[in-house]
Amino acid sequence: MSRPAHIAIVTVSDRASRGEYEDKGGPGAEEWLRATITTPMRVTRSIIPDGRQTVADTLRDLCDKQGADLILITGGTGPAPRDLTPEAMAEVMDKELPGFGEEMRRASLREVPTAILSRQTAGIRGQTLMITIPGKPSAIATCLNAVFAAVPYCLDLIGAAWIDTDPARIKAFRPKGK
Repeated sequence: MSRPAHIAIVTVSDRASRGEYEDKGGPGAEEWLRATITTPMRVTRSIIPDGRQTVADTLRDLCDKQGADLILITGGTGPAPRDLTPEAMAEVMDKELPGFGEEMRRASLREVPTAILSRQTAGIRGQTLMITIPGKPSAIATCLNAVFAAVPYCLDLIGAAWIDTDPARIKAFRPKGK
């Protein structure tokens, strides 16, 4: 039996970190994960202010010290001046996985024309997969539904904890014989 996966959800928002705005992204992402993943997991959530250094430091800590297997980062991916989550990810990741952002934007564009403004991405640091997602719960579901079938196998490939999904929601794809 493998260890339970540690999945961290990080909300990046100046207003939510100050308590001026209710974080809906973190709870929305956790609800989606709990409805989809069938294997044991430990979910942690944090809310941090926008800013390249704050995000980069948080991601380094979660990857290198806390041993997160998967990090979902909600917020900070738009074109506003303080939206620097992709820049922070670029600073800490070993490898970028641009297909995640491409597919999330494609799925989101079917629902809203402003999805083109999103700078979502994914990347790997060590044995951690990091994925940026929107902050609105319905948009989180759209994006995770579009890409999550590849997440369990990606975690396998980087040596992270094993996760599996409810095939009625998302069928995890693993090549035959894996």
